[in-house]
Amino acid sequence: MKALAQERALPVAQPASLRDPAARAQLVAVPLDVLVVAAYGLILPQEVLDWPRHGCLYIHASRLPRWRGAAPIQRAIEAGDAATGVTIMQMDAGLDTGPIVSVVDVPIALRETAGTLLEKLTDAGASAIAAALGRLARDGHLAVAPQPGDGVTYAAKIGPADVAIDWRQPAAAIERRIRALDPTPGAGAQLEGAALKLRAAETIARTTPRTAPGTVVCAGEVGIDVACGDEGIALRITELQPGGGKRMPAADYLRGRAVTPGMRFELPG
Repeated sequence: MKALAQERALPVAQPASLRDPAARAQLVAVPLDVLVVAAYGLILPQEVLDWPRHGCLYIHASRLPRWRGAAPIQRAIEAGDAATGVTIMQMDAGLDTGPIVSVVDVPIALRETAGTLLEKLTDAGASAIAAALGRLARDGHLAVAPQPGDGVTYAAKIGPADVAIDWRQPAAAIERRIRALDPTPGAGAQLEGAALKLRAAETIARTTPRTAPGTVVCAGEVGIDVACGDEGIALRITELQPGGGKRMPAADYLRGRAVTPGMRFELPG
């Protein structure tokens, strides 16, 4: 956006903070019809919300009111949602609480990662905001509807506690967590002191006796099988990334490091 603006000799403002009154004054002095906001993790000051004649339009990566907040893509995958979407919302003083301009549904594929879903939602969001701006230019206003009161969920920001895999959880939940954290920040694990990021996995049925969560039950060409919190199901790690290294198939990792049944992944404190 900045490069395109400079190419067309349009002014570009990049204030370090919108809470600075001097920075806000410089911005709001420019007459504005509408402000488009995307991937902005802070609540806009009221003076900025009131600045454009037709308000501020936000491109939010979920089907509001589900997954208001900072990490809607990751939380949708983690929860096992079958679909999500993009909402064009007119911003107000709340956290993703403003009235809805339009919604586009986007399915979540079986092996979807945060990275692949972001690509889908980016394309959907670009089309949705272009359509909304087109209607605004044509009609001089945008019809909006209040968000439903039911179905509100919050997508909390991804923090350190989310990154560390807890092997006491069910295997399916861990598999979703791995996809939700790929490509960044990556799901973290410690195997006998070796730091790893888990990049891909699948759940498998296991016939071995119940074993403590985090215990390696099998390792070979198909991957590394680890006991989890549910009996009869294990997590098979198929792709990983050693600390300081590149992501690779688990089979390639095993060729350079001996991983044997009985070894343990650490449990988070």
